[in-house]
Order: sequence, then structure tokens, then C-alpha cells
Amino acid sequence: MKIFQLSIALYTIFFSANVLAQDNISWWLTTTDKSALLSKQAELKAGSIANNNYAIIAIDTTKKYQSIDGFGFALTGGSAQHIMHITPENRKKLLHELFATDGSGIGISYLRLSIGASDLNDHVFSYDDLPEGETDIHLNKFDLNQDKLDVIPAMKEILAINPSIKILGSPWSAPAWMKTNNNIQGGKLKEEYYAVYAKYFLKYITEMKKNGITIDAITLQNEPFNDGNTPSMQMFAKEQALFIKKYVGPLFKANGIKTKIVLYDHNCDAPEYPISVLTDSAARQYVDGSGFHLYAGSINALTKVHNAFPDKNLYFTEMMVTNRNGFNIANPIDRILIGAVRNWSKNVILWNLAADSNNKPHTDNGGCAMCQGAITIDGDIVERNSAYYVIAHASEFVPLGSVHVESSAVEPLSNIAFKTPNGKIIVIVANKTTTNQSFNISIGNRMAQSALPAGAVATYVW
Repeated sequence: MKIFQLSIALYTIFFSANVLAQDNISWWLTTTDKSALLSKQAELKAGSIANNNYAIIAIDTTKKYQSIDGFGFALTGGSAQHIMHITPENRKKLLHELFATDGSGIGISYLRLSIGASDLNDHVFSYDDLPEGETDIHLNKFDLNQDKLDVIPAMKEILAINPSIKILGSPWSAPAWMKTNNNIQGGKLKEEYYAVYAKYFLKYITEMKKNGITIDAITLQNEPFNDGNTPSMQMFAKEQALFIKKYVGPLFKANGIKTKIVLYDHNCDAPEYPISVLTDSAARQYVDGSGFHLYAGSINALTKVHNAFPDKNLYFTEMMVTNRNGFNIANPIDRILIGAVRNWSKNVILWNLAADSNNKPHTDNGGCAMCQGAITIDGDIVERNSAYYVIAHASEFVPLGSVHVESSAVEPLSNIAFKTPNGKIIVIVANKTTTNQSFNISIGNRMAQSALPAGAVATYVW
């Protein structure tokens, strides 16, 4: 009997200790004055009641929404170029900080690569550039040589640190010889080359695979309304639907390509574009979902597409966050990260990972001269900008396979909640106001009190 009673006592102590451990809430804070930069704070204790009248952010893990694929940046050619120019020892430390998932890094889990050059390369190129007047309908001259100088070496080092990272590929333009204006800027894809361009995507995916890089998803045209970037190409909804249902979709299926096809990849002001393509059942069968930017329109456009086609996924594929108006983090966390996930996005990708202190490189005559990197790299000197912390507040704590769960909207605070595969509850809270804000976080009958300075952001791990 004494042995039995001792066993019960030990079990009770063990069980109670675990309950208490679960009620210790860890949290990390970033403030506008940079006195805290993703800095761990003293743990909070959860109790059964709150002796205050503060607003309550109530978490309900029984109400589940979309699963999460990841958070990260565009690894532009310029970003990769800067990274590969860092000395090997310092590059190893930086990449570990950015991509490690063992607690010593911020765990970036999603990258967007440009298929060919973007406007943040130091020059324009495709993988099949030809002298004017020539064509290559069999793509015999297709070559990833430009990417082998920077993007592919950088990706190999990143994948050695985080082999499960997801990769989205997006083209800024088809090769000029396939286009109506024979120019890398503007124009459209000639219909006579639809089949050839579909094979161009196939070759990109298979050649990257040979280099150890699996492309999880592609979009068919970055910003299909944009004809002003260098490079750029327009591809309207009817054209994209035709391209998918007659060429890319059947070709991928015939060749066993599992890479997802993501529609649109442009601003939130035209949800009618992906909806119109998805309305075409012949195209819809090949489509995984739709991608959005937020330079125009409302983030609620994602929910409009979700409501029309709830079986199709949504992705947030691009938005720039800079320090131009000071070190602002609460507003982009609210508007972009929380906004996208609350509107069904499976990921959040910012533009872009790295540039130098002059925002270079970029292409001439249509390249982005104001596009600051999440990190600024000048030689071996690295500065972390506001975009770094916007993503880090999610990527370090919300791994692949987490699920967005219900959390009550509480003005003037903004919040989002997740449940991780190992059962942790993650809550990100942004104080958009110019005054300090106190509040409570509750799960079931347990509640904890916290406060955020004006403009601050915190991630809570329960």
C-alpha cells in the first residue's frame, strides 16, 4: 500500500509540474526604439482569473483554419550575389542565423526564386537568350549558367542547413524571342510559343532538381499586369487560363511533375483575375491556388477568392517592407503578416532578402531603386532591417505544418494564433497605436496578462 501511495504521490507531483510548465508563457519583444529586438522577456504566469478590465485575446484551438507552409523572403539574384560574396566563415554564420530551425536561428522556411532575372539582378537574362532573329523551339540552348554563379550555390548552402525549406519560382519574363515585342521589358507571350514556354518551365524544374533544388510551386508570371519593370511581361487572365489548361497543366501531368501551379501573383485589387481562371474547369483541375501582392487593393481580396473556391490554396508571394519611415514593425506585421494569414494565406513572403546600403543591385530602366533588403550587406557587414523582424516573429516560432487557429479580434491590437505540430500555441500581437496597451491572453480557463509599448510587437509561446 505504501508503495502504491508513493507512486500516486510521485505521479501527482510530475503531473502538476507539467501543468505548471505549460502555464509558463515565454515571449519575445521588438520595440520601435530597438531597445528590444526579438528579445526574450521574463516569463508570464497564467492563472485562472484576471483581476483587471483589460481586453482579452481569446484563443480557441478547436477552430482550425489553413495549415502553414512557411514565412520568408525572395532570394533574388542580387540577394544571392551579396551572400556569396561574404567570406565563407561569416557566410556560414549568417546563413545559420537566417535558416537554422534548432533555436539558434530565425528559421526562414519559405523562399521565392526568380525564374531567370528579376529587376533585382545586376543585368537581365533568361535561360535561353539568342541573337535577334533566332529561335530555339527545342530549347537546345537552355542553360542555368547565370544561376550557377550565385542562386544555386547559395541554395545548396541553405538546403544543407534547412532541407525542408519550401521554394516558389516566379518568372519576370519569357525569353525575348518568344515575345510580341522581342524585348525583355513589356510585351506578351506569342501564342505560337505557348507550348515552348511550357517546356521552358519543365526544363527549369528538372534542371534545378538535378542541382539538388526542389521547386515546390511556380507562378506563371510575376505581376501579369505590369509592363514597366525590366524584366516584365503581361499575361491576362484568359491568356493564363489557356496557357494552363492547354499547355503547362497537361505537360506537367504527362511528365509526373508535382510542382504546384499558382495563379496570378499580383496585387489585391483584382481578385477577379484568379476567380475567372478558376471558373474555367479545364484550367482549375491543374491549379493549386492563387498568389497575391499588396502594393494595391485590400488584403481581404484573398478571402473573396477563398469563398469562391474554398478548395484552392492562397499564398502571399510579395510585399516590400522598408525602414524609410523609421523602424516600423507593428504596422507591417498587422497589415501584411497577420492580414494575409487571417485571410487564408498559407505563407508570407517579403521582398527581398538582401541588398547593399544603396539598394543595389537592380536592373536599369525599370529596376527597383528603392527596394531595401531585409538585411543590408556591405562586404562582411550585415545590418538587420525591419523586414527581418517582421518575418522572424513568425518564422522562428511557427514551423511547417502548424495550423492557424481562432483568436478573437481585439482593437486596437492586432493578433494571430497558431498551433504547432508539437502542440505549442503561438500568438503574435502587434500594438498599432501610439500608446502603451495592456491586455490578456486566454486559453480555456487560463489567462495571462501582458503589455506592449507603442508600436511594439511580441510573439508568445504557450
